[in-house]
Amino acid sequence: MKKPDKLNHNQAKKRLAWLAIAIKEHDQRYYQEDAPTISDAEYDSLRRENDYIETAFPELIRSDSPSRRVGASPSRGFSKVQHHVPMLSLGNAFTESDVEDFLARIHRFLNLDSKNTLGLIVEPKIDGLSISLRYERGHFSRGATRGDGFEGENVTENLRTLMEIPDRISGQAPDVLEVRGEVYINHSDFALLNQNREKNGATPFANPRNSAAGSLRQLNPAETAKRPLRVFCYAWGEVSDQFWRTQSEFYDQLSLWGFPVNPLSKVCYNLDEVLETYRVIETQRAFLDYDIDGVVYKVDRLDLQERLGFVSRAPRWAIAHKFPAEKATTVLRDIEIQVGRTGALTPVARLEPVTVGGVVVSNATLHNADEIKRKDIRIGDTLRVQRAGDVIPQVVEVVLEARPKDSAPYIFPNVCPCNQKTLTVRAPGEAVTRCSGEFSCPFQKVNRLKHFVSRDAFNIEGLGVKQVEAFFKLGWIRVPSDIFDLKNHKVVLSELEGWGEKSVSNLLTAIEDCRKISLDRVIFALGIRQTGQATSNLLAYHYENFQNWISAMLLAAKERSECISTVKTPEKVGGAFFELCSIDGIGISMADDLCNFFSDHRNVVELNRLAEILTIQDFQRPESNNSEVSGKTVVFTGSLDTMTRAEAKAGAEKLGAKVSGSVSRKTDFLVAGPGAGSKETKAKELGITILNEQEWRLLTGLDG
Repeated sequence: MKKPDKLNHNQAKKRLAWLAIAIKEHDQRYYQEDAPTISDAEYDSLRRENDYIETAFPELIRSDSPSRRVGASPSRGFSKVQHHVPMLSLGNAFTESDVEDFLARIHRFLNLDSKNTLGLIVEPKIDGLSISLRYERGHFSRGATRGDGFEGENVTENLRTLMEIPDRISGQAPDVLEVRGEVYINHSDFALLNQNREKNGATPFANPRNSAAGSLRQLNPAETAKRPLRVFCYAWGEVSDQFWRTQSEFYDQLSLWGFPVNPLSKVCYNLDEVLETYRVIETQRAFLDYDIDGVVYKVDRLDLQERLGFVSRAPRWAIAHKFPAEKATTVLRDIEIQVGRTGALTPVARLEPVTVGGVVVSNATLHNADEIKRKDIRIGDTLRVQRAGDVIPQVVEVVLEARPKDSAPYIFPNVCPCNQKTLTVRAPGEAVTRCSGEFSCPFQKVNRLKHFVSRDAFNIEGLGVKQVEAFFKLGWIRVPSDIFDLKNHKVVLSELEGWGEKSVSNLLTAIEDCRKISLDRVIFALGIRQTGQATSNLLAYHYENFQNWISAMLLAAKERSECISTVKTPEKVGGAFFELCSIDGIGISMADDLCNFFSDHRNVVELNRLAEILTIQDFQRPESNNSEVSGKTVVFTGSLDTMTRAEAKAGAEKLGAKVSGSVSRKTDFLVAGPGAGSKETKAKELGITILNEQEWRLLTGLDG
């Protein structure tokens, strides 16, 4: 990959768009399907690249950025559980300098002198499945998986089968206590489990992490009870009375309540001590009876955790320091080109099967043409690959001394696999090569349909990838609205192999059940480029109902044409396009893609048909948390005395406010300190309420 300082603005924008799509797909495979298709190391590399580019180009951070989400939506096999306190993920460190930077950021955020002693809990990062255990008046009442961090799966009865989870806790405990931890399987238990499976003619599990996840998500708790699941606890969610003052005190309390806590956890007080503990745990890794893939560092004092708060999908006060990846060599047998729903051509390496860290792998994504050219990857090459605990390796480099004499550079196709006459295109500065066929490309058509019925979209039970492909081949569904006409093929469908009267009835019932759906899910289901779940939520929040959104987008598309033809900025054109660009988290790049979608008459026709056959629910705004600034847009400018700018922004967002970097008619409050400048001038012109720092603290209750 190019370093951020080597990318221009357009290249960075395009790369972030590709990363958002790729990382979301891998999140779904890992968190929903327990079947990852890339290694931890390759996944971490993608997230790290995304973070680097966002740091270099903060104005390009997307509302559907991987840095703003964690995990994936829950499976339909279990009822859903809303997490009152989100179960978020951790940022990653890969080098000692990353850890040093992490500590420096904390000191800057809190305005601490570098000499100030800062206690950190250091503990192994368990490679398992995150869970939440809710206790009411000391009794275990509900257990859930993390899911997408906000909504998980109810696996209460399955968790009751784990002997290490107390059914009742005694002693001093809050009336409501949510304990969080990680479910895993010991190496020795895993080996015995696979021996028994082989004796019974069953396929052995690939690795302990996938085995633990699959075991916990058995629909029959009796099956879970047969699996040797264990747990380590390390955090809390919702509590009615938090009486511990540090993370380490909480761990002591967990032990008193009877929850397992990792014995290797300890408090360190400086960078050298932290890194030395990391090295010790890394050395012990090979002798532990459970998988770990790194070490976690957490600020020990809870008052400092509270001040630091969260950024996007992770807390500022914690980070995971990952271990180096394992490596192996194998031969590249072929490169296969896959075409996604946006027309992106992704090269996939077909490898000679190789065992890396106990797992057999045979495929790896090669990302794009630039990646193949940069590493000079050729069919027949011997490749050095690496993994860090999962299935598909990352291609590290070519072993040049083993290259066949007759090898030739790989030539990326200039025609799409869909049609020998359909050329591929690559926009200037963009890394992705795309099929130019768009609506004529069957791969794009069928993948858009797969996206439409995916879990985060319409989530139609019984209509998966294979069914969509089959119905597309039969010509029954070509656009999303055709799905709701499948009842017209009921007789023929029931006669097809693999289908019967019951399965057909279940499918048609599931389709009818999905006619009533929320606005944000519909927007996401359309598969508009750069419009992920977060962006869909923003659009639904802003426009409130389907017709408002369609009308605004059509007008915005028209006004955008005026911007291009007159070389005017959105602000000078005004109207719907400027309003769209001004939504916090949207920006011109996303607005352009939305307008491109609505500029195509075929898309508009399909949207109107969906509006006729569906009941699309208006967006339900969340209830106010009684904060004076909840739902308001706030801009900070000038210098602040009692808190850093980052702390002020985090505090406002915690109270439900939206923080913007620019003043517009949508701004409710401008918090101005010394050196406010042009933003204060514009706020006065627009009649916006201007507060000084003390007035802001009084309004938000920070001084009371």
